[in-house]
Amino acid sequence: MGTSGDAAPEARKTTITPKAVIYQKYGSRASYEVEEVQESAQNGCPGLYIPQKGPSLFRCRLNLPELSIVSETFKKKKDAEQAAAEMAIQKLGIQPSTHTPNVDDAGEDLVTRVAYLFSNEFLASQHPLSCHFKAALSREGDLYGSVPVSVIAVYDGKISSLCKLIDPKVESNPCLVISFVLQAAATLPTLITATKGQLWIRRQNPYPPEVIEPLLLEQSCTLGCVCVQALLIPSSLNEDIKPVTLNVSSSAYYLDVIAQKLGLLDASKILVSRPIGKSSSETRLYFVASDLQFVEPSSELNGKKPDILEGSMNARASYLAGQEVYGGAIMASIGYTWKSKDLFHEDVFLKTYYRMLIYKTPSGPYKLSRESTIAAELPVVFTIKSNWRGAFPREILCTFCRQHRLSEPVFTISRYPVKALSDLSGSQKKLKVTELTEGTGHANENAANHGDDENLESMSKFRCEVKVLSKLQDLILQCSPKESCRKETDCIQNASLKVLSWLSSYFQDFNMPLEKLNSLADALDVKFNPQHLFREFKFCLAMYLNQQRTIKANNCVDVPQAIGEHENYLLRIEGPESGICPSNGSLAGICYSACLVTEVGDTKELIESAYEFEFELGARAVNPHVETAVAQMSVGQSAFFLVDLPSQELILAAANDSARALSLINSNICRLEYCITLLKVSEPLEDRMEQALFSPPLSKQRVEYAVEHIKKSDATTLVDFGCGSGSLLESLLDYPTSLRKIVGVDLSLKSLSRAAKVLHSKLSKSLDGDVPCRGIESATLYYGSIIVFDSRMRGFDIGTCLEVIEHMEEDQASLFGDLVLSSFRPSVLIVSTPNYEYNVILQKSDLPSQEEAQEGKGQSESCRFRNHDHKFEWTREQFSSWARNLASRHNYSIEFSGVGGSADCEPGFASQIALFKRLPWQEERIEDKELVHPYKIIWEWSNSETSKSCD
Repeated sequence: MGTSGDAAPEARKTTITPKAVIYQKYGSRASYEVEEVQESAQNGCPGLYIPQKGPSLFRCRLNLPELSIVSETFKKKKDAEQAAAEMAIQKLGIQPSTHTPNVDDAGEDLVTRVAYLFSNEFLASQHPLSCHFKAALSREGDLYGSVPVSVIAVYDGKISSLCKLIDPKVESNPCLVISFVLQAAATLPTLITATKGQLWIRRQNPYPPEVIEPLLLEQSCTLGCVCVQALLIPSSLNEDIKPVTLNVSSSAYYLDVIAQKLGLLDASKILVSRPIGKSSSETRLYFVASDLQFVEPSSELNGKKPDILEGSMNARASYLAGQEVYGGAIMASIGYTWKSKDLFHEDVFLKTYYRMLIYKTPSGPYKLSRESTIAAELPVVFTIKSNWRGAFPREILCTFCRQHRLSEPVFTISRYPVKALSDLSGSQKKLKVTELTEGTGHANENAANHGDDENLESMSKFRCEVKVLSKLQDLILQCSPKESCRKETDCIQNASLKVLSWLSSYFQDFNMPLEKLNSLADALDVKFNPQHLFREFKFCLAMYLNQQRTIKANNCVDVPQAIGEHENYLLRIEGPESGICPSNGSLAGICYSACLVTEVGDTKELIESAYEFEFELGARAVNPHVETAVAQMSVGQSAFFLVDLPSQELILAAANDSARALSLINSNICRLEYCITLLKVSEPLEDRMEQALFSPPLSKQRVEYAVEHIKKSDATTLVDFGCGSGSLLESLLDYPTSLRKIVGVDLSLKSLSRAAKVLHSKLSKSLDGDVPCRGIESATLYYGSIIVFDSRMRGFDIGTCLEVIEHMEEDQASLFGDLVLSSFRPSVLIVSTPNYEYNVILQKSDLPSQEEAQEGKGQSESCRFRNHDHKFEWTREQFSSWARNLASRHNYSIEFSGVGGSADCEPGFASQIALFKRLPWQEERIEDKELVHPYKIIWEWSNSETSKSCD
């Protein structure tokens, strides 16, 4: 925003869309019909026999008087509509105007628009503003037909757009629209504008009777008395917000009723704010016009925090409305909408006001999405999508920007495809960055193409840069995280969360020294412009610095999470220990209630409760008192504790009886009592624990171990039992081997589908160039159980089974061992499974003592399984016994090894491996068994037939 000496801002260039061109020419005579089209299952993997549901696409038919046009298919409805409109423009030879409106043109258009609003045609139209014109005709005396200028400025989008072209400062001072409308009306001889100090316009000549009478008759049939609850927000922060009742009779204009509540005779000087709260909200603020509101916004602040505005400025109302409000204000949800001809109305309570305050904070949308303003906190880390509960960070950031009248955040994605160097192996394998691509877009419009590039994305890393801009496109802040993510959506969420975390810290202390604000920004990879920041949040400063308190949260990067000894934190845990306890990364499901209680304990008021509330432990997704209590509990136990009161706004946003809650808060003799029951615990994913301790991750080390043995062998055929998503088979294709035939078996269709796509992509490339996997002649994926015999699995050179048997029952694992070594009889079998003894390191817990084991205490009390889906996990002795017994029964030798850790140091390898090698028989013979094929072929590839479908 420039100073008085700056040049006038240039008019914004507007781009006329094809639909707008069609509307200009045809208006309502043009109709769009959009149909959903189910795309055929083109999954990029010929031969895949799993039914695939393609993405939903949309096709649009545009019906015009001259012709009908049908578009191609698109992923979005609006794209299909625009495409149909563009095709019609080309076919009809319509030349869209390329004229960029300037200030003079916008001024002329504004005069034309104001004249149209007072026409007979507009009065009969279905428009929210026309309802105000009709209501003005029911006013009596000198007010008959007088329309408040503020409703014209607020309820007509075209008026607002034209005024923004004339002066972009309208965005920060909506009252300037009123000045422009009055100036335009003054040039029209058909209109009468109010004298100085009054803000209304009416026609010079009344509407003809044939226009008015049908409308008044229709209005009399629909109108009735309306009684609606609203709030009076006093200008002084020392005065409490008070409930008021608006009684609107059938013959009254509701704005006149509101004006009387503000001490005026009528609505001539009433101003109306833009909608506040959620985007669908009809809640607005109504206040008395002040001469100060019609001056141009203040000049630049030169990087300094603005002074607290003195006088009669209503800090609370100004903050909610995003514009200067002077004197008292009425918050009400009443007015005319597009949805109905009747007067819409909805009660507004004190709880509504405080929830709107919460909604404008960086963490507020998250709290409200979880219906928990007291217990929930915006997490400080985004781990995985499946563990996140509530609104996602990107969505929250977009909501925050809209609430504060900022532009939509801009996300720029950088993709770093990487390849594994084929001549390096083992734990020293390096990654090579091959290229960098970028894409920019608003919100989620820059998503990568996940179709043809799916395989590329699986080998890529992503970074996301976020920019937050003002409506005038001034850069407020920019976040460029150094961390990269394997998924594009994850990097967007991670960057958004960093911005929200920093903004939360700022909202906790608007008096924070600039040096500390910069330090916190550096820690979160954020850069900001103090001048623009303080200007855009000046109403936040005016409100919170005046009342000398903010809405405290516990998710800020500078708020310590440990509960100090000086805090009065009384914890009592009841119930027997079940042994199922949460740990960092696990999902805890709780039932809780939070009540206001007096010190003597004779009064208790329920404030907030939830019957099933999930959160990730360690992500700071709840306040520290709740997280500390849950970390000490086991499933089935209940905890009771008292804490000091949180921010008053949080309590009143949750309380159903705001008056009673406020009375207890002001008594200074009450505290907050929690009652929590731990209902369930979902353990953290095995991979996350292993990745935290090992680099490369343990899963990758297992695959590399198997790959090394396969490379050294002369094997030509391989079957992977429990192949999952094909990580081993995919890795094999990166190395030159003697393999000619590879096979995978699994019980998950989803995993097999993923494996098929990855393998097909790599194998197809082998036909075109000199790649390591060019020797592969065939590949097949089967859907079936590996404890069921299928004759097609017999006689392979190598069989692998990596981290599979622990997902079976122990007797099934033994059945698998007997089946594979007696019937399938591969020359070599590689089996890996977790070493239970290593869990003590992974989970930083202790194994049960011999005495505890004798007392019957379960493993879950001490050292838990790595994955909640594991049916068992064996010690080294148990695994050795299982493997040796199998080997001796079926004439195999056995060797033991592992990855992660060392055989020479306790507790051995994190993942233990058995290598079975078939010994020669005195009479080498494999029994001819009946040909049985219970496994279903899901995908099949052949280098001679490229890829064939399975009948």
